Amino acid sequence: MRQFYGMSRSGDLKEAVRGLNSPQFIMLLSNDAQFEAHVKALESLYPGIPSIGCIGMGYDIGIVEKGVAVIAFYDGVSAAANVLEQVSAMPVKYISRLEADVKKVGGTNRDTVCIDFCSGNDACVLTTVYSVLKKNGIQLVGGTGDGGKVSANGKVYKDAAAYGIIKNRNGRVKTYKENIYHQYGSYRFIASNTDRAKYIIGSLNGMPAKQVYKDILHVTDQQILTQTFKNPFGKINGDDTCIVSIKEVSGNALACFRQVNDSDVLILLELDDYKAIVQETIRNICRDFPKRSAVFSVNCLFRYKLFSEHNYMQSYLKEMGTLGCHAGFVGYGEHYNNRFVNQSMTCVVFE
Repeated sequence: MRQFYGMSRSGDLKEAVRGLNSPQFIMLLSNDAQFEAHVKALESLYPGIPSIGCIGMGYDIGIVEKGVAVIAFYDGVSAAANVLEQVSAMPVKYISRLEADVKKVGGTNRDTVCIDFCSGNDACVLTTVYSVLKKNGIQLVGGTGDGGKVSANGKVYKDAAAYGIIKNRNGRVKTYKENIYHQYGSYRFIASNTDRAKYIIGSLNGMPAKQVYKDILHVTDQQILTQTFKNPFGKINGDDTCIVSIKEVSGNALACFRQVNDSDVLILLELDDYKAIVQETIRNICRDFPKRSAVFSVNCLFRYKLFSEHNYMQSYLKEMGTLGCHAGFVGYGEHYNNRFVNQSMTCVVFE
């Protein structure tokens, strides 16, 4: 299979798809003002081709912040695309669509991946989707788009998750997750007074969550939202740690980008040597896949901000570009199999 990447910083879709012939699966990354028009135009240009889209920034060796980017797979791919609706209330109502698409594509754990773009309620969506994927050993990579909207096959949906099932007919696929944080100190917290719907942590070990965070890191209320780039929370999930970013201060509580429940065990994290970790990820991918057709990745908005502040974003994209055909988008949350994570990078590699 092969991967196409095209973009237009001015939002000209025809410019972005120039040279794209006979695609077998398409991903659209657009801006809020032009998203619906781009979805409609893309379907008219490539009628009937499985496609998904969201509002977000695309990249290959450079980033497109406000225009439009198109990523497509062709020459050796079988794919299907669809949408789960009512994700804030009942995504399982539409699970038969996913079951039918997995059967249609005929994917296996060796050669198939699910890529999804979600408008929200990610943890619930992933639990629903993975209940189907796990039976077939199919891996998943995806993320949250902006504006509460996604698209699938030429239609725009709110409160939904768009997905593509992609089978590489010429080789393997494998997903990866990159964490650039390690544990800070020996702090362990039991969360309480949480609000699952609003992703709020009220208390940590019985004390107001905001005050606990401030006292440990010696920061002011105003510094919390930038300090989370360096010191997010970590939620222990078996032998893995899911990063929990702070979204905003809410009174004496902290609102986060992912759900935390009463009695969840949290730790505090700190930024590691991210440049060395990126190089390790690249080495691992090259070891597993000496020959690569494509790499599709999702980088967190907070990673983008962190790397940009350290003048590393452009270097990062160039380093990932050494893998070959690398492209992706900046998300508001990252999906890795059945896990919803923050401040991470997830990717799928095609042999």
